[in-house]
Amino acid sequence: MYKEFFGFVEMPFSIAPDPRYLYMSEQHREALAHLVYGFNSDGGFVLLTGEIGTGKTTVCRCLLEQIHENSVIAFIINPKLTVEELLATICDEFGIKYPEGNTSIKLFVDFINTFLLEAHAKGHKCLLIIDEAQNLSADVLEQLRLLTNLETNQHKLLQIILLGQPELRDKLSQPELRSLPSESSPAIIWVRCQKKMLLLTSHTVYLLPG
Repeated sequence: MYKEFFGFVEMPFSIAPDPRYLYMSEQHREALAHLVYGFNSDGGFVLLTGEIGTGKTTVCRCLLEQIHENSVIAFIINPKLTVEELLATICDEFGIKYPEGNTSIKLFVDFINTFLLEAHAKGHKCLLIIDEAQNLSADVLEQLRLLTNLETNQHKLLQIILLGQPELRDKLSQPELRSLPSESSPAIIWVRCQKKMLLLTSHTVYLLPG
């Protein structure tokens, strides 16, 4: 009703992360620039963290509008998964077929590796984005690290972007996850929230070698 009254062309205040309505503050622009740089680098992890409502997901969707059309994207928004469920979801997002009812981690990884090799041969770059990454379990995070080891002699085959709340920092600093980037590691983009603004704590992006 108020849409017609105020002459709106669409309903305002959507809870969906629509990049058309993101106010690009200096911090948002810098975060986006770091994501673009990370995506264009050769595989590994890029991490983006911040409080709820700081625009992490929306900035990432802005990234998706800027990357090359030959890119192949998998976007996972519900990361409360077992390792097997994660790998099955990655296959589903990339359109990788696998035997119904399969629970073999090795078989999932083999299918993913074959897909990534074929995509690379066609000149495609594969990107996996996981939102709410603070909910990932330790064994799932370790499996993601192992996926970044998939490579040719010259190139990594998969770029991973993790979006999460500040708790992700604490999770990555746990002893059992020391092989993954922590807050003290340069292999990370950290974005923190202060008064609903994105603040970068680092101006250089490095990638975890895998």
